[in-house]
Amino acid sequence: MYDYCVIGGGIVGVATAYRILEQRPGARLLLVDKAERLAAHQTGHNSGVIHSGIYYAPGSLKATLCRRGAQWTKEFAAAHDIPYRVCGKLLVATDSAEHARMLDLYERSVTNDVEVELIDAAELRRREPHVRGTGALFVPSTGIIDYTRVTEVLAERVRAGGGEIVLGTEITAIDESSDAVTVSAADRTWRARRLVVCGGLQADRLARLAGLSIALRIVPFRGEYYELPDTRTDLVHTLIYPIPDPELPFLGVHLSPTIAGGLTVGPNAVLGLSREGYRKGSLDLRDAREILGYRGFHRVAAANVRTGLRELRDSLFTRGYLAQCRRYCPELTLADLRPRECGIRAQAVLPDGTLVHDFLIERTERSVHVLNAPSPAATSALPIAEHIVSQLLED
Repeated sequence: MYDYCVIGGGIVGVATAYRILEQRPGARLLLVDKAERLAAHQTGHNSGVIHSGIYYAPGSLKATLCRRGAQWTKEFAAAHDIPYRVCGKLLVATDSAEHARMLDLYERSVTNDVEVELIDAAELRRREPHVRGTGALFVPSTGIIDYTRVTEVLAERVRAGGGEIVLGTEITAIDESSDAVTVSAADRTWRARRLVVCGGLQADRLARLAGLSIALRIVPFRGEYYELPDTRTDLVHTLIYPIPDPELPFLGVHLSPTIAGGLTVGPNAVLGLSREGYRKGSLDLRDAREILGYRGFHRVAAANVRTGLRELRDSLFTRGYLAQCRRYCPELTLADLRPRECGIRAQAVLPDGTLVHDFLIERTERSVHVLNAPSPAATSALPIAEHIVSQLLED
């Protein structure tokens, strides 16, 4: 009998295992994931940004946990010799509508207690000579890191604390009784007193497997990235982001220096027909049937026809994708965009078509389920884990 079982080998799951063993040294803990390696999905396929918390609704879990998570991520990295760099971020407005949204975002940053500097077009050009805009917000605390490496170090600490990690094992049944939770795979079964499920792209399926009555469904969105050639990596020195559309949960195509010394462009947001298919055109019949047969998706699609068609066009034709980047970085050319592996965002959608923007956590008597943990979940992983553990241990 284990004291705790965690399902999910992404950064939130591994951070939760780490926090449990911090709070309960010597506890018997098991972490299980169906992938053959840790950080195989959302954690290992993102821009590697340490977010500041500027975007998020005041009072939301995202706003609260992101600010704390940014500081904790830097402190954890420094304590464990994980490379990171605080390069800052510029959110660039390119027209009058974006400029107005930029000013609204500045007001939100004040409410969220995030340090931000409002700069004009001339100062933007002085700081980043290859970037153009009507003005920008500079967020000095934003940084870059390799979240796969963070996850690996967290896992090392879990093992050092006596935790057991089992990979390449898909969970097929979850049965909760009054005194334990039984977790089964094809040829193995474990029992634990408490269960945490950080299922990411499979979060809704695992919740239903455990008997939770949930209405939402995970809809995958592919985020396609490009990388610039080595000769262009000094094009910008800070992260360059567009001003986001407040109606959408995506931050837009941005230029991102990486901790390895590269420069990436992306991601866009295109409907995925395979939750874990990273190649362009990937199709999983089960995933596709669930998405296309879900009324919540129909409502999302109907409300975002123009946006969806534009994203699909820009996915199929690189010139459209390039045009998004050239709005703020006009020197980019088609030759600069070299395809790299995409990411897939797990987006929780309600039956009425509402996109769940905030982190969403549900609990039963003996389990906690993370149903929605989109960006900035990697930045916020340690305080999310603390939040989960506080719920898990409060009884």
